[in-house]
Amino acid sequence: MKHRSFIVALSLSLVFSACREKIPELHPTADKPVTISLWYDATVTEASSPPADWIAYKIIREKFGINLELTMLPVNPTEKNIMVNAAAEGNNLPDMVVVNREPLLNLIEKDLIMPVDDLYPLMPRRTEKMYNENSRRFATVKGKCYGFSTPGGRIQKNEGVLIRKDWLDKLGLAVPKTMEDYLNVMRAFTRNDPDGNGKNDTYGYGAFIEINSYEEGLGRRLDPIFGAYGLAGTWNMTEKEAGLNVRKPAYYEALSTVMTMQNEGLIDPNWLGYKKDDFRAAWKQGRFGIMREQHSAYASESNYAPFDRKFPEGQWIVIDPPVGPQGKSAVGVYTVPYTTLVISKQAQKEGKAPLIAALLEWMVSDEGYYLFGWGQEGVNFVFNENHIPVAEGIPEPAKAFTKAAQQPLTQLRSMVFWNSDIELSSRYPTYTTEFSHKTMSALVTLREMQQKAWVSAIGSDTLPLPATELKLFYEQGLLEFITGKQKLTKESWTQWLDEFDRMGGKAWEEAGIEKARQSNYLY
Repeated sequence: MKHRSFIVALSLSLVFSACREKIPELHPTADKPVTISLWYDATVTEASSPPADWIAYKIIREKFGINLELTMLPVNPTEKNIMVNAAAEGNNLPDMVVVNREPLLNLIEKDLIMPVDDLYPLMPRRTEKMYNENSRRFATVKGKCYGFSTPGGRIQKNEGVLIRKDWLDKLGLAVPKTMEDYLNVMRAFTRNDPDGNGKNDTYGYGAFIEINSYEEGLGRRLDPIFGAYGLAGTWNMTEKEAGLNVRKPAYYEALSTVMTMQNEGLIDPNWLGYKKDDFRAAWKQGRFGIMREQHSAYASESNYAPFDRKFPEGQWIVIDPPVGPQGKSAVGVYTVPYTTLVISKQAQKEGKAPLIAALLEWMVSDEGYYLFGWGQEGVNFVFNENHIPVAEGIPEPAKAFTKAAQQPLTQLRSMVFWNSDIELSSRYPTYTTEFSHKTMSALVTLREMQQKAWVSAIGSDTLPLPATELKLFYEQGLLEFITGKQKLTKESWTQWLDEFDRMGGKAWEEAGIEKARQSNYLY
């Protein structure tokens, strides 16, 4: 009766202004259920949908009077979009469907999905755990939110600035805060033998060129430096200052700071030739004392072991990125590959929205969360001493959630997972290092990194790309300044920007801003 009363309350509280006809108030039961169809993204693409005797079907039917019908969407994004768009053309959408960005905008334009702003307050636990301002903005057009957007398991803000605390302590230095502090610490790490081996073989900063569409220029490893000038990433995605960061006036100052690092020998001189594996081997060999690194690449047991073996007294800590002259600071930018769960207008007209809200809220209750994420307690998993689901100790090991044969049971876990500590603990366990006997956890490191300053660049990875010649000019031009092939002065920088624009830089920026505005990415 508790669940039935909840559904009735939801029905009475919902106001659907877009629908003029009277919406029926449904009172389904287990004996007379209402069918709700869902097209979903599979967690394990090579596994099948949940079997007909999946216990979740029975529970959902008994609790909510819902007969849940599932259809797995194609893995290929293009095929998925075609399937959704074809259903839209035929006005034959399921009650719920998980869509990519392009179909989302298409469905909104065709008025085939309902605004869901009124549903968020009716799912307090789910809203708190799974959605935020960014996710709601992603699905909002002209002031109305049309779906529930989630990142599909990808972890955001999973890198940070790390510094050798043992080097700071040996040299009597405080943790740097400002950009000038950072430069001074880099000088000390380079010139004052912080490892005490009597050799001139250490550097202040380590990096390598790691470029992608939303982290252009010198790439993400130097974004903490550019972030100090408000220029992390390729694009500024704010409504007020939208555009390419390389065309911002402060870019010259930021590039000049990198030039200082290069000219004074404060950055590992091999950084321009390093690949990712070279960079990671270098910090484990003690070549530099400040870096931006990924949480697991640094702190997971197998990754940290070589450093621990060579430097048992060594210690890295996560610190805030440098603060620039205008008070700006950022580790870098983050994007989110959102997919969006939408509800069809037809489902709304049939009175199914309250039932859907109740179902989605239950899915993140303790009962639904563990069932969708790991299976049945005592059958597919048991809880360990830290209340983490594990496979060890179940009566029939072949039924463990970790086994391939059981993967259909957790195909919908992306609809309940939000990268909680429970989900990530098994992936990033706490351990004791072999040589220094430190307690380490990549999960603790991740949470530290996520608390630092970051800049949202959601959607920037979908903006138009530069023409091949322009991209080459952009990337090689910056390297020519860095290596001294072209002297960096205000005059030479202005001339370079003029040529950049002549080759299509300004047109690229204008196209990017237009796409970002049309897609509602600017904030």
